[in-house]
Amino acid sequence: MSAGTYEHLSGERHRHDGVEHAHPHRGPHHHHGHDHHHDDHGHSHGLVHDSIKRSREGVRAVLISLAVLAAAAAAQTAIFVLSGSVALLADLIHNFGDALTAVPLGIAFLLRSELAERRAGLFVVAAIFISACVAGVEAVARLVHPHAPDHLAALAAAGGIGYIGNHIAAIVRTRAGRKLDSPALVADGNHARADAYVSLAVIASAAVVAIGLPIADPLIGLGITLVILRITWQSWRTVRGGHRH
Repeated sequence: MSAGTYEHLSGERHRHDGVEHAHPHRGPHHHHGHDHHHDDHGHSHGLVHDSIKRSREGVRAVLISLAVLAAAAAAQTAIFVLSGSVALLADLIHNFGDALTAVPLGIAFLLRSELAERRAGLFVVAAIFISACVAGVEAVARLVHPHAPDHLAALAAAGGIGYIGNHIAAIVRTRAGRKLDSPALVADGNHARADAYVSLAVIASAAVVAIGLPIADPLIGLGITLVILRITWQSWRTVRGGHRH
């Protein structure tokens, strides 16, 4: 076979370590012993696996929001003992329930389980619904047996505490939920954001009672109950419709 024919069939000739050889095809090629893939080894060199990083960030967001909401709820509890406001009680019950939703979410992130995360989201929805029911019952009971709240300045302060606590928790949860693509955490963040505005209703309750309308306190409590029920529905849709890619 002539050299020209050989060149035509072989395509390209190369020299490696002083030895010339030909490849019977054109385009990219691989030399044995020169290239290998790290993906097949099942580990990353010096890097934290994405699922572990996601787990840590999720747990961190949950713990921060839990600490903030627990502190707010504790302060509100002390003020409720003084004032006896149904509007504050509704907000207080809801804030405690909101803080407790951090437990299943935190466990889900620790387990790095998408299934556990979805179930935690359902637990969040259930907790919101139960808090709405409790708040509603208390508001109706106060309408039947009227009692004007006391310590109105402290009551207004409690509403402010609830607003700040929920607002911070909402920012922490929503940002983390979007970053981690977690519908359950996003739902909990939206829940806390709505709670912040519910807490403002406690301030409104203190104001209307101060001007001589004590019946407004349980009415505002009922209004908060309706808002919580709406949040329940929105959170249900978020959890049911969301999925991680």
